[in-house]
Amino acid sequence: MRRPIAVASSHSRLLRAGIVLAASLLLPSLAAAPASAGGDDGPSVRGTASMGGGVLAHEGVRGRPAAGTRVVQTEGVDVSSHQGNVAWTTLWNSGVKWAYVKATEGTSYRNPYYAQQYNGSYDVGMVRGAYHFATPDTAGGAAQADYFVDNGGGWSKDGSTLPGVLDIEYNPYGATCYGRTADQMVDWIRAFLDRYKVRTGRDAVIYTSTNWWQQCTGDYSGFGDRNPLWIARYASTVGPLPAGWSFHTMWQYTSSGPTVGDHDLFNGGLDRVVQLANG
Repeated sequence: MRRPIAVASSHSRLLRAGIVLAASLLLPSLAAAPASAGGDDGPSVRGTASMGGGVLAHEGVRGRPAAGTRVVQTEGVDVSSHQGNVAWTTLWNSGVKWAYVKATEGTSYRNPYYAQQYNGSYDVGMVRGAYHFATPDTAGGAAQADYFVDNGGGWSKDGSTLPGVLDIEYNPYGATCYGRTADQMVDWIRAFLDRYKVRTGRDAVIYTSTNWWQQCTGDYSGFGDRNPLWIARYASTVGPLPAGWSFHTMWQYTSSGPTVGDHDLFNGGLDRVVQLANG
C-alpha cells in the first residue's frame, strides 16, 4: 500500500502549483503526456496505469517510424479508461485496423469503458483484443490471469479476436521491478502465461520494453518460442529486442496521449493480423 500523503500547507501547495505551471510552459511535450504516464512517483490510484505509461516516463520520447517502415505493416491502437468513449469510426477511417483494449489490472480493477471500447472497435470492423496490466506485487500470476479471463480477456476463434496481452512493464506505483528478483519475476510471468493458456487455449502476447525486460527478468530468453512479442520503443526503429525473440509481432511506436490512445504497427499486412486472431 502507498503511504498516506500528509496534508500540505497552503504555501507548499502554491509552490508546487507554480512548479507544475512552469514545467508545463517549458516542456509542453511532457506536459501533454497522460496522467497515468506516472514518473518516479507514478499515479496515485491503483488501476490508473495504461499500456506504455511507464515506458514514456522512463524512456521518454515519442517516436515516429522511419520513412518506408509502414509498407508491410498495419496500423493499430491501444486504449484504456483514459480515452473514455473512443471515436472508432474516425480511427477506422484514418487507417487503424486493429486495437487492444485494457480490460483489467491486478485482481480488482476493471476498465469502466471496456464495453464501449471493445465492442465499438469490433463494430467498425477492427480485429481487436484485450490486455491486462500486470502488478506482480499485488497477487500471483495465475490469479491475475484468471481475473483477466473472467473479465474480458477471453478468446474465441472468430477471426476478429486477438489473443490476450500480458502488459508487463515499469511499475507506475513504486519499485521498477515490483520488489521482485529476476528469477521471481520470470516465475510470475510464467505462472500468468501458463494459466492463460490453460483457460483459453492460446499463448498470450507479451508487451514490454527491452530495457525493462533486461533489468527485471535478467533478459530471460525462454518465452520467445511461444509468446508473440509486442515491443514498446518510441523511436524511428524498433531497436534491439529482448533475449529469445528474433522478431517482433507488434511495435508501440508512440504514446500520443489521452485523446487518441497509443499508436502501434503490426509487423505484417491485415491478413497476418487475422492469422494471429485465428491462432
